[in-house]
Amino acid sequence: MIDLSTLNENQQEAVLWDEGPLLVLAGPGSGKTRVLTTRIARILEQSAGQHFRILALTFTNKAAAEMRGRVEQLVPSEFARVRLTTFHSYAAELLQQHGNHLSFRPDFQILSNDADREALLDDVLGVLSKDLTYSLPDHFKAAQLLPAITRLLEQCIPPDQAEVLLEQRNVDNAIPLARVYAAYREALRRTNSLDFPSLIAESLDLLGKYPFLVKHIRKVYKHILIDEFQDTNHSQYRILSHIAQPDPSTLFVVADDDQIIYQWNGASPKRIEALRKDFGVSELQLPENYRCPSQVIELANALIEKNMNRSAGKKPLQAVKPGASGNVVRVFHFNSLNEEVEWIANEISQKSKEELAICAVLARTKKLLDLIGEKLEEVGVPVYYAARKNEFKSAPMRMLHSILRLVNQSEDKQALARLSKAFYELEGISIELAPVLSRASADGIDLLRSWLEEVRLRDALEARTRQLLETDIKPLLNSLNYRVFIEKLFNWADACQADSRPDENAFNEFEEEREVWAILYTEITKKFEGEDVSLHQFLHELDLTSKTPPKPPEAIPCFTIHASKGMEFGHVYLMGLVEDQLPSWAAVKKGDNSLEMQEERRNCFVAITRAQESLTMTYSSEVFGWRKQPSRFLSEMEIEL
Repeated sequence: MIDLSTLNENQQEAVLWDEGPLLVLAGPGSGKTRVLTTRIARILEQSAGQHFRILALTFTNKAAAEMRGRVEQLVPSEFARVRLTTFHSYAAELLQQHGNHLSFRPDFQILSNDADREALLDDVLGVLSKDLTYSLPDHFKAAQLLPAITRLLEQCIPPDQAEVLLEQRNVDNAIPLARVYAAYREALRRTNSLDFPSLIAESLDLLGKYPFLVKHIRKVYKHILIDEFQDTNHSQYRILSHIAQPDPSTLFVVADDDQIIYQWNGASPKRIEALRKDFGVSELQLPENYRCPSQVIELANALIEKNMNRSAGKKPLQAVKPGASGNVVRVFHFNSLNEEVEWIANEISQKSKEELAICAVLARTKKLLDLIGEKLEEVGVPVYYAARKNEFKSAPMRMLHSILRLVNQSEDKQALARLSKAFYELEGISIELAPVLSRASADGIDLLRSWLEEVRLRDALEARTRQLLETDIKPLLNSLNYRVFIEKLFNWADACQADSRPDENAFNEFEEEREVWAILYTEITKKFEGEDVSLHQFLHELDLTSKTPPKPPEAIPCFTIHASKGMEFGHVYLMGLVEDQLPSWAAVKKGDNSLEMQEERRNCFVAITRAQESLTMTYSSEVFGWRKQPSRFLSEMEIEL
């Protein structure tokens, strides 16, 4: 029996709720993850032996992995009945299982970086330019058009409606742009490829065109839970609307309208209002904050109450953590930004090893973080940035990833080019693409087998490399046993690393990337507990996940506020609290009551509520050569300057 005695009254009510769809307004540090995972575990425990499943959707792989671990710990015997994943990963699963209705095979490739997307768009433009009955503007280039194509995909605009919509919006070259958009989507289907925005767009198309699939989903997944609902964009909300209807009685949504900071990505306070209207949800609040000292909570409440578009009746945060003594909240003013970053770096550098481990520096922009990062490294403090990394950088990892992609997508020319480049860096043997492509066409074989034939002709091939590419690769080619080949390639790479290589940088980042690979492999395997993860499933999950290495224990996180969301740190240094930085220049220009200013206020709210023990806020009179006024948010927090 799952123990609920450690939950507070509101948390228990949320976990035990059974009176229809529920919206839980959960403030920062309120234990929402614990509520979600305990609710899932309780449902699984009470329905042991039944066959229905639970679908829980969130926005980051990190959050999904953390929740999977908690649920498994609570109900290990029933864990296989829950699918806890991200919106994009769930969309990929839908298309793996049912994408044939839209002409996608289950082994589709996910284009995870803009270089691959631009290459496909280049091909599209090349084909369209040969149509003599129709001409494209001379300035139409892939790199410049891709953002517009992305926006249309993110809005899930059907290709046959794009022209009318673009003309209504008075977009220049609306007709040719609509034609390119339609051709790009067709090229994705023709090449059996999808990119991040089209995963959502095609899934929505699938659910809209085939209602029987929605019925099947609702039969399989009796309960649907959504984490961080405030981050959903319009397209994701439409997917939820499909799969939660016609009976949304078991819908359970956790959100906080005070933490909507992704308006640039389509998030909006309107989404919560739509949820209330469309689903008739009951509401429950979790105002208790177990993370921050009471002094920080007082600032957060004073700040966020200035926003006008909050949920009616939203309760202020309640500090539960015992009061801390000393300078829990500090504010420092400096003459210049250089003085500001120097002071922060010096103070952090003087902390003990234990204190360093729980420090973090937050700022509104990466430009500010670059300055403090450089200064921290100057004083001997290593720095960790949270930048997303879509592709592996080291030659062995690129070689492995390319081989797996070529096995999955036999005609992937981009993967072939990457494989040849990585192989040259490791072995100094240049494999030209032209003869590989010619052999594949003449002999009717796939690109990887043709490439292997070309490699075998090289006398300079070392014995261990010949062993890898002639013998060790056979299980992968013959039965898609990628697990065995991964281990063989890593062993080969270790042996190669011991020798001098043609390119001395070939193994840069290899050790940390192999660690990332091991972490991702474990998480993906755990996600599909009880199932044999196919190669295309593995690659899909891999392509949807950042390859960013974990933070070294001794490094100080330097995160933008957006990157810090969902995290907590012992000692938070929030820098750059001046007008035009936090709030941003765009928000200042729009005015104090604008939607942009309200989002900037939420940014500041999110930043200060990351602090578990202390909060230090800094600002300067001169930033990047310009005179600046202190952020209005400081006075709104009732801080005397």
